[in-house]
Amino acid sequence: MTEVTKRILVTGGSGLVGRAIEKVVADGEGRPDEEWIFVSSRDADLTSSSETKALFERHKPTHVIHLAAMVGGLFKNIRSNLDFWRTNIHINDNVLHSAHESGVQKVVSCLSTCIFPDKTTYPIDETMIHNGPPHSSNFGYSYAKRMIDVQNRGYSEQHGRRFTAVIPTNVFGPHDNFNIEDGHVLPGLIHKVYLAKQSGSALTVWGTGKPRRQFIYSLDLARLFLWVLREYDEVEPIILSVGEEDEVSIREAAEAIAEAMDFRGELVFDTTKSDGQFKKTASNAKLRRYLPEFQFTPFRKAVKETCAWFNANYANARK
Repeated sequence: MTEVTKRILVTGGSGLVGRAIEKVVADGEGRPDEEWIFVSSRDADLTSSSETKALFERHKPTHVIHLAAMVGGLFKNIRSNLDFWRTNIHINDNVLHSAHESGVQKVVSCLSTCIFPDKTTYPIDETMIHNGPPHSSNFGYSYAKRMIDVQNRGYSEQHGRRFTAVIPTNVFGPHDNFNIEDGHVLPGLIHKVYLAKQSGSALTVWGTGKPRRQFIYSLDLARLFLWVLREYDEVEPIILSVGEEDEVSIREAAEAIAEAMDFRGELVFDTTKSDGQFKKTASNAKLRRYLPEFQFTPFRKAVKETCAWFNANYANARK
């Protein structure tokens, strides 16, 4: 019998990416020497240093995947930049410091492409995170996430800690936040298409539909997280994304969802609503140097699977 030598604590374990990692591990990607512990806000308030410390003392992890964060879509960020800053700074500092104090061997935190400078050249890559201010719509969240990179470097230089971070592009999949007001664009569109189909009305998409995004399926991201945890040894973050050639417009995303859900009504674009950043094209060249053969799930297939999950779980998914 293989002895368990890795106890992997996943914060934010009940969220989109946490559930995806749990599924991938359960479906055969876990290893006999690994014990996986998925925790959520029900287990500890990570804005509290004492509760975070107690969580680490209780589970004694050797490795941590840090996903917990206050997150939301464009309009929630615009309303609450200070809240996003303060909450995420507290969470990140408590998790990283508890990991350091309890001797955790490795931490992999999750950043976001929205942390990159608003005014920049494309494609963006890992060297450009701190090259200028982020987009004004979500500066609180963006600066708080950037500070994880600063802390990782600090723990590495002062204490020799193996703390790193990944930067996924727009993640979607089963167990997403499908709230139309507060969720991200793709799950929000899935919910809107469902309602438009039920009522026989047109689908109203906020903005012009022209902004472009790289979407990554949560189950693909989960598989990449396992690789980073086990194999990636740089302090510098790594972008986890489909290629630049797989970028799609919001209009194309809405059309893919309409097709997956067999919606035949009209698409209407509400140009009174903000588009946010026009594009955030990210380079996955660094990832491809490490994993040239990694196969991403095709966008339309991933959309279809996500829509099927939403339809099957509507009562809980819409909350």
